[in-house]
Amino acid sequence: MQALASPPALVFDGISGSNATGVSVFHRPSALATAGFASLALALFACSGEEGGSPKTPARTSSGSSSSSSSVVTPAMLSVFGALPADYWKGAKPSAALTDLGRALYYEGRLSKSGTISCNSCHQLDRFGVDGEKTSPGHDGTRGDRNSPTSLNAAGHFVQFWDGRAGTVEDQAKGPVLNPIEHGLESADQLVGILKGIPGYVQLFGQAFPGQADPITFDNFAIAVGAFERGLVTPSRFDDFVGGKKDALSYQEQMGLKAFFDTGCHTCHMGAQFGGQSYDKLGKVIPWPGEVKDLGRGTHTKNASENLLFKVPGLRNITKTGPYLHDGSVADLGEIVKLMAKHQLGKELAKSDIDAIVAFLGALEGRVDAAYTKKPSAP
Repeated sequence: MQALASPPALVFDGISGSNATGVSVFHRPSALATAGFASLALALFACSGEEGGSPKTPARTSSGSSSSSSSVVTPAMLSVFGALPADYWKGAKPSAALTDLGRALYYEGRLSKSGTISCNSCHQLDRFGVDGEKTSPGHDGTRGDRNSPTSLNAAGHFVQFWDGRAGTVEDQAKGPVLNPIEHGLESADQLVGILKGIPGYVQLFGQAFPGQADPITFDNFAIAVGAFERGLVTPSRFDDFVGGKKDALSYQEQMGLKAFFDTGCHTCHMGAQFGGQSYDKLGKVIPWPGEVKDLGRGTHTKNASENLLFKVPGLRNITKTGPYLHDGSVADLGEIVKLMAKHQLGKELAKSDIDAIVAFLGALEGRVDAAYTKKPSAP
């Protein structure tokens, strides 16, 4: 967890992993989600007698549940996160033809020098949007120098890539295919030529972009991939809790959320994504152990004041998306919780607090829409 010197303005949902401008795109939560959140907040407020701050720890029953769970989680806590949106689409819902095309392109290995590397190679949708590797191999087996972040909920982050060099998932989609280590294509024209040589894609692009005389373009490729990725939303038990299902979180998970707040994790891991809304310096309070060779955002901007700044990762599905950090150097979730508390916040956590926080993070493991993410037949 990466903290800020002072908490930023609260963000209730927002886009993810590399644009130098840092332009944010946010979407309002659905009326149903907002109503559910408001109902739960009012109920908790009425039961807790708390106006904010750290709640009192409730008595624990013999069954392990809380005798007054509403006094563990307060409306003030939930207001930091808000409601998870149903999708991250900008404006009207895209056509099925457009998202179908984006899905096909996401899984398309022919858009690489070896003919085998696709978006899904590093961001595997049957593995919560990651490959489980410290860093990912490209078209010839050479590995990049950064960990591949999850593509699930990535469109809810304010920028993409660890260094924020792309502002949206559409911008991000253009990067890896032209990266010499990743997909290894030489130019946008080469990508367009490959797609125009596959009759199935000529048909799919025509259906997704009706009325365009020449629909197969690099921009339309990115639009289609982005449209698909904006539907990769994973609601979790935490969202069920926010929606009014009070038994969705166990006693330990609720105490873990309390420890999350007491430690200060929420000062950076806020919003519906539990992060992904800001940059922070690695080792801000206590220098990170060992030599950190990757300068993060400073590598992209060439601005020394931004050295060691990385996009704060979102914590949704974090129990499934290790290893952790920009270089994948930490394999254990409890260990990264411990290190972040120490080096970002200057706090030494007891094992019981670490265990509680890890338990709470498990409640952020979401439900992946298997039908939406299923690999299609190749065009």
